[in-house]
Amino acid sequence: MIAFIRGRLVQKDPTFVIIDIQGVGYEIKISLNTFSKIKDEEQCKLHTYLHIKEDAHTLFGFAEEREKALFMHLISISGVGPSTGLMVLSSLSPEEVEQAILGEDVATIQRVKGIGGKTAQRIILELKDKIGKDSHGGMDTIISSGPKNSIRNEALSALITLGINKAAAQKSIDKILKDSDEHIKLEELIKLALKSA
Repeated sequence: MIAFIRGRLVQKDPTFVIIDIQGVGYEIKISLNTFSKIKDEEQCKLHTYLHIKEDAHTLFGFAEEREKALFMHLISISGVGPSTGLMVLSSLSPEEVEQAILGEDVATIQRVKGIGGKTAQRIILELKDKIGKDSHGGMDTIISSGPKNSIRNEALSALITLGINKAAAQKSIDKILKDSDEHIKLEELIKLALKSA
């Protein structure tokens, strides 16, 4: 598996890039989301996935690990190949895909070219739990620089990984933080939340 490629950006197109690594040009298929994030700079790094079929070896590249992880989740579903996965990530941003899955928004996913109602439902059904765990609190986690919020995010992430329902975990953590002093330790917060979640 080729985990990432870093080299000189030779050509940039909305659907692919060519990256020169010591005289070898790698053609890598990309989403529109990645296209918009790659600046026209000399050096380029993409997180990659190598798809092997009998008649082709195709590299897919992503500007962020989060997008690659979402792509890997999508292609794990029966009926969703790499081209369809790339189409989803070109039509919607990773955040929009995650929100649609977590919000069970079939219509949004179905708007992607090549995805019918059944496939959209399958994507939601099979990925809802995975996306919930991956996003570690996801779209409605407020990120601030405060120490309490940092510990809150870490605790929430740990609880979700342990299989606790996100809403229950948030409620439990918020109550404990409200009732505790400023200096609660992460381990203590997780233990208390596990007892009350």
